[in-house]
Amino acid sequence: MKKNIVIFGASGDTGKYFIDYFLQHNLSDDYQLVAVGSRECPYFSKINVPYHRVDITNEKNFGCLPSQAYAIVDFAGIMPARMTGYSPQRYIDVNISGTLNILEYCRRTHADRFLYMQSFGDIKDHAEKSLVLHTDMPRKFSFANDHTIYVMTKNFAVDMAENYYEMYGLKRFIFRLPTIYLWSPIDSFNVDGKPRKIGYRYLIDRAISGEPIEVWGNPERLKDMIYVKDFCQMVYKSIFVDRNSGYYNVGTGIGTSLKKQIEGMIDIFGTVGHHSQIVMR
Repeated sequence: MKKNIVIFGASGDTGKYFIDYFLQHNLSDDYQLVAVGSRECPYFSKINVPYHRVDITNEKNFGCLPSQAYAIVDFAGIMPARMTGYSPQRYIDVNISGTLNILEYCRRTHADRFLYMQSFGDIKDHAEKSLVLHTDMPRKFSFANDHTIYVMTKNFAVDMAENYYEMYGLKRFIFRLPTIYLWSPIDSFNVDGKPRKIGYRYLIDRAISGEPIEVWGNPERLKDMIYVKDFCQMVYKSIFVDRNSGYYNVGTGIGTSLKKQIEGMIDIFGTVGHHSQIVMR
């Protein structure tokens, strides 16, 4: 009998990338992927992966899912970048109540492990003084903005996963995520509840058109650039590793300066003979 790996949030960008990565790297017949998302997604019928549309805030919706599972991967959640306006109750409903419903599904199906995606926002403020962020740093974040309730709900979800490990032995693997770089047909996100072009997509568009790119601030400021398939590799390995838990700050450990980022975009996306000029401000 095949072992079910149930992936919540599969209709999102990272969920799709992960399922593709799994299918490319695992050729065993021992596992069955089951994709779960909140919206219509014909993509999965094209790759022969069963897909279920489930509202994770409604426990009754879970009845369509397999009664036995080996691993549960949770990409589901609501975040400020995808929220129009400000509705903090949605964070409570989806990130807390929805995650609790998923954990209960883990318990009922006797799942071996639960993989959860946390925001790095809970330790973000350490970055002002520390170049390297460690997994065991105490939580440090602002209580004075529209991200606060979001971060708190993600923290509480992590604490619930710990509770289910202590009470039921459900192995837990937590991934603390910064920006994951990937291609998406959606090139905007919300800032303060209003749509705005994603920064790196704006730079890529200018590189494609050969328009000048202005650099403001410190061009040598470093950022860890995590490519989606490197992230997928981490999640993939956690499905099979022989241990009870893992807590990971997702990163490469390699800093890339803003100047290098822009030079790379121009080199890859620019037209020969019509490259964008970099203007330092």
